[in-house]
Amino acid sequence: MTLPRFLFLANTIAWSTLKADSSRYFFGYLWWIIEPLLYVLVFYLVFEVLLSIGKDDFLVFLMCGKLLFIWFSKSVSLASNSLVINVGLLGRLDLPKPLFPFASILEGLYKQAAVFLLLFVFLLLNDISPTIKWLWLIPILLTTLFLILALSFIGATLVCVFRDTMLLIPLGMIFLMFASGIFWDIRDIPDPTASAMLLKFNPVAFLIDAFRGVLMYDEPPNLLHLVILLVCETVTVGISALFLTTNSKYLAMRVLSS
Repeated sequence: MTLPRFLFLANTIAWSTLKADSSRYFFGYLWWIIEPLLYVLVFYLVFEVLLSIGKDDFLVFLMCGKLLFIWFSKSVSLASNSLVINVGLLGRLDLPKPLFPFASILEGLYKQAAVFLLLFVFLLLNDISPTIKWLWLIPILLTTLFLILALSFIGATLVCVFRDTMLLIPLGMIFLMFASGIFWDIRDIPDPTASAMLLKFNPVAFLIDAFRGVLMYDEPPNLLHLVILLVCETVTVGISALFLTTNSKYLAMRVLSS
């Protein structure tokens, strides 16, 4: 299948799924922004109102971290289960297996565009105006997208082979949520070595910190770390996509026989 045809089919599947999902609910497409706002509200009530952590601009801090993490976690979770969810199509059509996780990632990307627009409006209302350094958001978001692609292709493969992976992915997302500085600042860790190690070996924590740093503090990210991470992700995407393609029939049989 040619790349234009692949992208066309993935986009068609993504929009068809989005339209079908929105038609089931009264608020329809508004849930694209209502759901993440409710997540933010819950965490704000717990950590600011009930626990009174006392951090300045906590709502802005929380929104920058949580909204980026929601994109990551929901996209990876949905894409990892995409082959199993589309078992009916797998049984009738011999389609490239990367098509389904990629279509799920496009779903998340379209939703996130609306969420980011809301976030930028919120920042403007809080007297945080764009600067030239906001251009750093382009490589940061691109690196986040490639991390989603890499983990989604790996997850889709593992779910086909080991169905128990479906149960482990949500647990992994909970761990990452608490270990990635969403509602606490990694740089507040008393031991600077521990803080540096967490940012170095947890790509989600690094990307959230970089995203927040650009928007809130007008600070550019660590360029070397960003480039290394993007290169590793690109290689992983290529290898995992190749594995999904070359083992297409085996993976289809695993899904159909489970």
